[in-house]
Amino acid sequence: MSKIRASITGVGGYVPDYILTNKELESIVETNDEWILTRTGIKERRILKGEGLGTSHIAIHAVKQLLEKTNTKPEEVDLLICCTTTPDYVFPATGNLLCDMAGLKNAFSYDLNAACSGFLYGLMTGSQFIETGKYKKVIVVGGDKMSSIINYQDRATCIIFGDGAGAIMLEPTHEELGIMDGILHTDGAGAQFLFQKSGGSRSPATIETVTNREHFASQEGSTVFKFAVTNMANVAKEIMEKNNLTAEDIAYLAPHQANKRIIDATAERMGVGSEKVLVNIERYGNTTNGTIPLLLWDYEKKFKKGDNIVMAAFGGGFTWGAIYLKWAYNS
Repeated sequence: MSKIRASITGVGGYVPDYILTNKELESIVETNDEWILTRTGIKERRILKGEGLGTSHIAIHAVKQLLEKTNTKPEEVDLLICCTTTPDYVFPATGNLLCDMAGLKNAFSYDLNAACSGFLYGLMTGSQFIETGKYKKVIVVGGDKMSSIINYQDRATCIIFGDGAGAIMLEPTHEELGIMDGILHTDGAGAQFLFQKSGGSRSPATIETVTNREHFASQEGSTVFKFAVTNMANVAKEIMEKNNLTAEDIAYLAPHQANKRIIDATAERMGVGSEKVLVNIERYGNTTNGTIPLLLWDYEKKFKKGDNIVMAAFGGGFTWGAIYLKWAYNS
């Protein structure tokens, strides 16, 4: 019997209604539209408004849409993996909340945190449950309410991040389709350059940590940029070489939407033209775990069965990786 592969059989996505434009940011922090656009490629980002709303309230829209699009009954789902850096609570897991909200009574679930690379980590993890033959339907969600950990007095971070979520369904196939290969990396020595200083067990919340604004994301921009440009581009090229793919073989590059210059550098390293590069950073900014599934959601109608797609990401930690995917259906 041929090998079981995990194929994506549907995509759901959601972004909040409120649009935070570069123009509005000019009234909040010392910046301007031209400065943001030339350095990041971002024009606007979506923000979740309302008291008591967390990442689950964004992600549930993507999950319910996915169930509807794939004609899946909630009780048919075996597993849900929620990839997020901004869980609703320290515990229980946001994945647990999503199962309850979506009525996934027969699924188990958990959260996975690898910062901006999280969705790729989750996709590779979920694919293993399918490939073993253990499960038939696995949902991988990537989503974040980044506005909850952003200091809107910090120009280095507040211009970049937005809120959003996407979800994909993984199902088994015996065709040469689906998740073909993946390469994932971690270098914990980079933790200090992009992280949230307080709020974990090493530095629990105190009056001092709150006063010092240590519960927001912080980054050393130039260091992160250099590492991201090099490693995200290199791993994308690495997975091409490992699978004997040329630039002509690639239908699309679906890169993490952190910075347009990083995206361009990755495409250049791979040798693919701009017409093959999926981009929506100008509308959503960096939604962390949400960027790649939102790309798949936005561009789903362009994909054809058998298309070779390379996904690549880089995140705090440092984490980075790439996945080679053969699209499994015509939209």
